[in-house]
Amino acid sequence: MWILEQLARLLDRPLFPWKNVLVGFSVGQFVLEGLLTLRQYKVLQRTKAPKVLEGEVTQKVYDQSQAYGRAKAKFSIFSGLYGQIQNLAFIYGDVLPKLWSVSGLLLAQYLPGRFQGEILQTLVFLFGFNILSTILTLPVSYYQTFVLEEKFGFNKQTVGLWVTDMLKGQMLGIVLGAPIISAILKIVQTTGNSFFYYLWLFGVFLQVFAITIYPIVILPLFNKLSPLQPGEIKTGVEKLAEKLKFPLSELHVIDGSKRSAHSNAYFYGLPWKKHIVIYDTLLEKSEPQEVVAVLAHELGHWKLSHTTKLFGIAQFHMFYIFSLFSVFVNNKSLYQSFGFIKEQPIMIGFLLFSDALAPMDAIVKLLMNILSRKFEFEADEFAQGLGFSDELAASLLKLQIQNLSTMDADWMYASYHYSHPILTERLAALGWQGGKVTSSKAEDSEKPVKAADREL
Repeated sequence: MWILEQLARLLDRPLFPWKNVLVGFSVGQFVLEGLLTLRQYKVLQRTKAPKVLEGEVTQKVYDQSQAYGRAKAKFSIFSGLYGQIQNLAFIYGDVLPKLWSVSGLLLAQYLPGRFQGEILQTLVFLFGFNILSTILTLPVSYYQTFVLEEKFGFNKQTVGLWVTDMLKGQMLGIVLGAPIISAILKIVQTTGNSFFYYLWLFGVFLQVFAITIYPIVILPLFNKLSPLQPGEIKTGVEKLAEKLKFPLSELHVIDGSKRSAHSNAYFYGLPWKKHIVIYDTLLEKSEPQEVVAVLAHELGHWKLSHTTKLFGIAQFHMFYIFSLFSVFVNNKSLYQSFGFIKEQPIMIGFLLFSDALAPMDAIVKLLMNILSRKFEFEADEFAQGLGFSDELAASLLKLQIQNLSTMDADWMYASYHYSHPILTERLAALGWQGGKVTSSKAEDSEKPVKAADREL
């Protein structure tokens, strides 16, 4: 506590140029990510596949993958620039204090005095802020879904479904977000300078609560889950779960194909009751033993306690964020730099604090990606130890082809952005010696991809 109090005094100095500092952080991060993307773009201009993949992917698939990677790189630079311009416009246009003031005026005009106060004004402010942000990001979201993903054959959404998903997300934000935000503000208001302890405990509760209600309330709003039908895959996964003592409750198939042609599989649930979810696209494009191999990798994360370790790290990260926030929440110079002369709204403080945390977040992201890649290698090794080496390698190759994932990467870009090792690294770690995947399903995986030779 003493350290936090001293840090708070150090940072709360009159005329401290908070606005310039936070703008500098934002622009600096944008420039860093832009430079990394340019390094990656040079890799994406290569015309020859890495040596280990020469016998595994056709030139056509490699060209498609490179073209898709270049299109996504260009899009990331554009969307990053668009977001940066939007952020600077919000800062120098004093959007936050103006929107906060309008929120207060609306409450004063339409609601009795007993319904007014910081909590309700914050909810109105966040509702308006979210609507404004959503409208501003619509063009970027539409382009990504209906131009970029459509061009390479991945988008399966209709405009109607896209709009419906967006509206459902907004409604969830109101229904679930309003009580959560209200509780957070109440905790900060009533627990004094030690609020971060109570806020952290509340955050842990929210995570457990989210894990509990996700399959019951949230997931059915967006996707349909069906029981995995009896067969070789179900038998193989159930035997694997029994062997590893994995607390498998249900095996589901999710209709991911109604939105995207990308493939995946994952598990979720409380420690004593887990659900495995397999994308229908993965079932369609993979042999049964390859699907089991993918699940062996995923269960490896559980068996090696990766999920528990990441959960523990997330709790520490959340605690240190709330602790640092206690330094900023009463920082008058911070509020005054952004036009809040008479008021110091808690939520405004948290939004500005998030911008101030950007450099630290970049470092945390880098370290977490390094750890995540280590865990991925370990999960691959675990699946290999179960006898799924060839099946996992074949599945990784098929997923690479189906998703047109980048087959090579600049080391600096990969270190900062990638939570998974690139395919060549994973195949090398598995000891893959080559051997062209010639099954009909592997050939079919190329069919949905189109516009291979065109770039955005």
